[in-house]
Amino acid sequence: MADFFEKLAGSKKVTPKAKPEIPLKTVSKTEEEGQLAVDVFQTENEIVIQSTIAGVNPEDLDITIENEMVTIAGERKKPQDIPPENYFYQECYWGSFSRSIILPEQIKAEEATAELKNGILTIKLPKAEKVKVTKLKVISS
Repeated sequence: MADFFEKLAGSKKVTPKAKPEIPLKTVSKTEEEGQLAVDVFQTENEIVIQSTIAGVNPEDLDITIENEMVTIAGERKKPQDIPPENYFYQECYWGSFSRSIILPEQIKAEEATAELKNGILTIKLPKAEKVKVTKLKVISS
């Protein structure tokens, strides 16, 4: 269960150097992919996806829209290389991450936009016009 929350939050605890008797999870050599936390909401004309992804350059993001799903993938690169044994805590997530969101309704993918401002990614997906149901009257010939 703790692994689930660490993966969700993207944080890891490492064994502190000063107090080795405190049992904390150590950083593994194999990096797992983190998962983004997102808000998904609607306005009258759009579905909006927002995520806090501070420390990520726009060129390190890959956003794809396929059928009724949006996938956000990217990588948060460490600004400096610090050996794991020098950490007391390592709660910031560094490395690859992704998140796929199933959309609640049809959108116009060709009109979608994405903006990264102040560490917040905002994806705006214009809603497609709803299909109007038309009843046909059957006549005999």
